[in-house]
Amino acid sequence: MTMVKSARKYELVLIVDAKLTNESKEVIRKEVAEAINKHGGKVINSQVWLEKQKLTFQIKKCGEGTYYLINFEGEGDVADKVKAGLRLNEKVLRFIFVRVEPKQPAEPARA
Repeated sequence: MTMVKSARKYELVLIVDAKLTNESKEVIRKEVAEAINKHGGKVINSQVWLEKQKLTFQIKKCGEGTYYLINFEGEGDVADKVKAGLRLNEKVLRFIFVRVEPKQPAEPARA
């Protein structure tokens, strides 16, 4: 019996310094998308979530950040490999990966 692997869906939110130029921020976004593709993932959507948001506390001496939301799908190890690259990127202030679970149909209420 062959087992078919289905790609998992993920959301990645990353914060970069809002004081960077738009070109620098776009380069970072493209680097992350290329890393996802390089490790066997597929970017579904990539967008700016919040352009210039004041941070609650400073991160790496930055008080404002630009938030990016990237939706992608891939095997389980794609997220781990991309995390390793993000940890090394000094321009990325913070990031978080969330695995998106498929929606289950609601069961009718029993009386």
